[in-house]
Amino acid sequence: MNKIKQLISRHFTNFTFFFGYLRYRIFILLAISLAVGLLDGFGLAMFLPLLQMVNNSSSVSPEAMGNLRFLVDFISAMGVSLNLVSVLLMMCVFFILKGIAYFYQGYYLVSVQQYFIRQIRLQNINGLNNMSYKSFVLSDIGQIQNSLTGEVDRVVKAFDNYFVAIQLGIMVMVYMGFAFLIDAQFAILVSIGGGLSNLVYQKIYKNTHGASYKLTIDNNFFQGLIIQYITNFKYLKATSYLYKYSSKLHEAIIKIEKTNTKIGVLTAFLSGTREPLIIIVVTFVIFLQTNVLGSPLGPILISLLFFYRALSNLMSMQGTWNLFLAVSGSLTHMKQFLEKVRKSHEVSGKQELHEFKNKIELINANFSYKEKLILEDINLTIFKNEIVAFVGESGSGKTTLVNLFSGLFPLDNGKMLIDGIGRENLNVTSFQNRIGYITQDPVIFNDTIFNNVTFWAEPTPENKQRFDNAVRKASIEDFVNIQTDKENSLLGHYGVNLSGGQKQRISIARELYKDIDILILDEATSALDSETEKAIQDNIDSLKGYYTILIVAHRLSTIKNANRIVFMNEGKISQIGAFNELITKVPHFKRMVELQDLQKQ
Repeated sequence: MNKIKQLISRHFTNFTFFFGYLRYRIFILLAISLAVGLLDGFGLAMFLPLLQMVNNSSSVSPEAMGNLRFLVDFISAMGVSLNLVSVLLMMCVFFILKGIAYFYQGYYLVSVQQYFIRQIRLQNINGLNNMSYKSFVLSDIGQIQNSLTGEVDRVVKAFDNYFVAIQLGIMVMVYMGFAFLIDAQFAILVSIGGGLSNLVYQKIYKNTHGASYKLTIDNNFFQGLIIQYITNFKYLKATSYLYKYSSKLHEAIIKIEKTNTKIGVLTAFLSGTREPLIIIVVTFVIFLQTNVLGSPLGPILISLLFFYRALSNLMSMQGTWNLFLAVSGSLTHMKQFLEKVRKSHEVSGKQELHEFKNKIELINANFSYKEKLILEDINLTIFKNEIVAFVGESGSGKTTLVNLFSGLFPLDNGKMLIDGIGRENLNVTSFQNRIGYITQDPVIFNDTIFNNVTFWAEPTPENKQRFDNAVRKASIEDFVNIQTDKENSLLGHYGVNLSGGQKQRISIARELYKDIDILILDEATSALDSETEKAIQDNIDSLKGYYTILIVAHRLSTIKNANRIVFMNEGKISQIGAFNELITKVPHFKRMVELQDLQKQ
């Protein structure tokens, strides 16, 4: 059984991949292709009775049909006498039925293709949705971007070429079957020649597949460069690094061009040599059979009629298969990407949390990133509706600790309890539904102000009222009112027309709009001017007692009213206390306060 599985895995890996998405649809597609080939073969077989009528014979001898006699017997059993008119009519019927089947074949292939596209895209998106955040930040963003966009298109091309090649292969087998029924010796000789000619192309197929996979890797790298190019465009432009960075893009483009050229040359060579090689094989076999073996030319010519169809489809199949190989690297990459995403699936329990009621506890918690210990022996409890701030030097672990509280990272060891439920038993998504998260880098979508704040909620009177309250609390009400289209004004890509402070306030308004229990602010007011920061801080202070608020801050003026301040140092909790208490207990904290007071003078 294991050997059979290994055989299937080695030789039918692409088929099993497609079967995983399409199931029975594959066999319907193959059955239709078989019907097209048989109907075409039956239509061509009607030339045999016509050839019998060349000598002015008014009837058809079943014996003269040889192994195709069953076709004549079937027509006779239907009460149809074979003469010129009936033969021509039967030929038309077979080809009309073939045309109908061919149309349905194309229609069904398109519907199956679209179903496959939908399934592969949904699996990519759902896989990323379920991917752990730690796995995501360790991933190649270029690979993710390429897998969700360009690679999907190439996988679809692989799908099309793969199944067209199979359909053509079925047609080849059908025509070969008819050819064998007419003249088995001729069919065997041509088949041997065709098989030998196909061996010539095996190296081309191998080189094409290798180039295709390299193209995928190059595209991943290029997509990563493009993402960074767009994200950092302002900096690159302002510092004249834009053209220097562009040289990296140029190098990547040239690599992709060279690989594409190699694939094109291999495909052109295959296309240019395929037909001459096959014709050489056929002419050699005809010469051998007529001049050496002494076979009559008549049956050979009838068999050749089917072989012409078979060889035409064989040439098309070889070309289509090489086109499949040209994009098969993307198929291999997609399998690897989906497997990687599957293995990176976030482990989550089943117990749901619909409301945060009591406390979050970290007990002897440790967390590492790329084998480097970031947080060590953390013991901390966050109680409902208190404001807790986290301060310390850059790299002290403040943001990582807050990310643990938000459920983004699992612990390496230790325990995390939310209302007494262990994180491993908790449905993390249900917990995160109760969290609002405001980051240092504002999240702005290319849409209206209303949709950015409400996250595409319906503009009902109730939601409009909630929107108005949120923008007022975020001190961005005046900005909204001066816009031509008010809340329906578009913010542009990444909020390109907004200042840093405006972006941050839009982001804050979004979280204030939500129905949450816990509000996390990670340097949320860092981009604001002092006056706006004071206004937002006053509003945040007004939320005291209504939300559990976790604040990461460098600007210490924003945390004066926190219930507790956690001072972090090199991944450990150094001290916990109120603002004035830490000033007296922690000299480093005192110096930070004094320095910032000096900066404000």
